[in-house]
Amino acid sequence: MSYQVDHDGYYGQFGGAYIPEILHQCVQELQDNYLQIINNPAFQQEFRMLLRDYAGRPSPLYRAKRLSQKYGAKIYLKREDLNHTGAHKINNAIGQALIAKRMGKKRIIAETGAGQHGVATATVCALMDMPCVVYMGKTDVERQRVNVERMKMLGADVVPVTSGNMTLKDATNEAIRDWCCHPADTFYVIGSTVGPHPYPDMVARLQSVISEEIRWQLREHEGRDYPDVLMACVGGGSNAAGTIYHYIDDDRVRIVLAEAGGLGVDTDKSAATIHLGKLGIIHGSKTLVMQDEDGQIQEPYSISAGLDYPGIGPMHANLARTGRATVMPITDDEAINAAFELTRLEGIIPALESAHALGALPYMKFKPDDVVVLTVSGRGDKDLSTYLQYKSNK
Repeated sequence: MSYQVDHDGYYGQFGGAYIPEILHQCVQELQDNYLQIINNPAFQQEFRMLLRDYAGRPSPLYRAKRLSQKYGAKIYLKREDLNHTGAHKINNAIGQALIAKRMGKKRIIAETGAGQHGVATATVCALMDMPCVVYMGKTDVERQRVNVERMKMLGADVVPVTSGNMTLKDATNEAIRDWCCHPADTFYVIGSTVGPHPYPDMVARLQSVISEEIRWQLREHEGRDYPDVLMACVGGGSNAAGTIYHYIDDDRVRIVLAEAGGLGVDTDKSAATIHLGKLGIIHGSKTLVMQDEDGQIQEPYSISAGLDYPGIGPMHANLARTGRATVMPITDDEAINAAFELTRLEGIIPALESAHALGALPYMKFKPDDVVVLTVSGRGDKDLSTYLQYKSNK
């Protein structure tokens, strides 16, 4: 049994492509071409060159000695925060922009929550001289002001979205509306493993450089190419998908994912989709969705803009439902406390998203010789005002 996508674009019962008729040709064109493009040696050569010379890969695999001491295991941090633009998002943005150019698309659109995907997409569009429009919920525009200014400086048109609760879901809605209006010349760079097939698989493949590097880096550090435990945060799920990609069918490796518990799964302020969601359709994919009895989407809540989403990538929905992955809801308080802990113990300020994965550590039971790899998906510069406000309120 494989947990990877099947020929029809499904992970178990999750996935597929549920799209308006006007987008059928766009999605079909991408389905017909993405694997051929990604597997082309010329694409791989250009993609790998840009990852190395522009994005700064490989990202380090760092043995966190004081964190390891505290939790009683060999804990390694996969430092995606050290990539150009400060997160794992650049890997996917480079890859999709190269695919767009090979498909003859002239215009790029994207959605963003925490702003890291928007910054990465704007960065690559500046590099490749392509016009870029980024949709961002007004709530996120206000709490991620620095990233908004970075996108504008890079030449992107940032469009604040005022529908819904003005966060990632609503930004995605607007990006899809734009795509419907400009299907011929526009390429939608989706930032996570969500959306209609082939996006979840395409994004996972482009992010799989993370687990590819973990394999040879662990061989150097530990003399073997697999960990006992892999940990990552999950909202839409791209950094988690990249972290586990080459291990997803390896039953020697335990997968632990942390989703945004908000104020708690027993409150109405949470984004813990795997714990609270039911089977439904969102943004072109069948997956777990936070919804009411009538099937209307319930607004999620998280202190982290990047995890504030009422759905989950179909890969992760399947991993959770089949028991392949353990998923923990981590509250705002637990995530922020974990961020301060990493900062004090290792001198690394993580993004709020990554802090949720760190917040799962106190719930883990490790053996002293367990090798644990936890992905720090982004750096915390963008979240400093949130961290400082939280500290001042305590």
